Amino acid sequence: MSLPTTHTRVTYPTGALRSTGTVVNSEPFGQHLAVVLDETACHPVDAVWPDQPADRGTIRFGDGERAVVVDIADCIVGATDGSALFIGDAVPVKKGSEGWAFLAVHLVDAAAVGSAAVPGATAQVDIDAPTRHALSAGHTGCHLASLALNAALTSAWRKEVAPDALGAPNFDGLACESSRIAPHASTDRYRIGKSLRKKGFDPAVFDDLDGLTARIDEILTGWVDSGADVRIDREGDFLTDRRSWHCALPGGPAVLPCGGTHARSLTEFSTIAVWLEREEVEGALVVSMVTTVVPAG
Repeated sequence: MSLPTTHTRVTYPTGALRSTGTVVNSEPFGQHLAVVLDETACHPVDAVWPDQPADRGTIRFGDGERAVVVDIADCIVGATDGSALFIGDAVPVKKGSEGWAFLAVHLVDAAAVGSAAVPGATAQVDIDAPTRHALSAGHTGCHLASLALNAALTSAWRKEVAPDALGAPNFDGLACESSRIAPHASTDRYRIGKSLRKKGFDPAVFDDLDGLTARIDEILTGWVDSGADVRIDREGDFLTDRRSWHCALPGGPAVLPCGGTHARSLTEFSTIAVWLEREEVEGALVVSMVTTVVPAG
């Protein structure tokens, strides 16, 4: 069986919840069948930076009475050089590497799909809208919280470092070791070790978590009240094409590279608030920021 030579076309950056594509590869993967389509509306999780989980939904193979509909158990970024299909952590190269096709790999129940997912078959993807919208809200809230955190920590820097999208010292970019998006929420972990201190950061700012939380929440409240528009710009329709998150905040437009899904406007939210926690891990200060997004209405 020949493997795809072209990256998957993805429509989720436009907000699409349905797509129709063609099966270009299917093969066993553990207890599942790994199905690759030439086009999909399903957002896959990327093992390199698994911040936003995969969408949930169904795939309908074929038409009419013989159509088979199965749940999408997971959707993971994979890649092939034509010799084999590599999925998730097994992908041995960086996204966009020459000679490789990067793919959204849908995992479905092998027994349920039977022989319906053969190459050339038509496949309609339908994404669960409430789950998508909840994850999109969580992702938008995550970006805003990271920018608000940077702004609130400005006075903690004694040296100049690279700025963020709004011009504040980019603490998030320098210290974030993990970010996880959840429905209407996110959790970011920051490690403050010797290297960050050498760059001029004073960790004493985290001695007053209540005061810092209040400053972050005040910034977030002003941004939510602005009702700023949000959009995703993309250089193309393929999985590997660069995409960026834009938010027209009162202090100026914020632009961040991002491959996830997002709300269309801050009018969709009632509040965005954070909760901070600190701990010592192997001699370094680790701060966790949990962001919660409350939908409007």
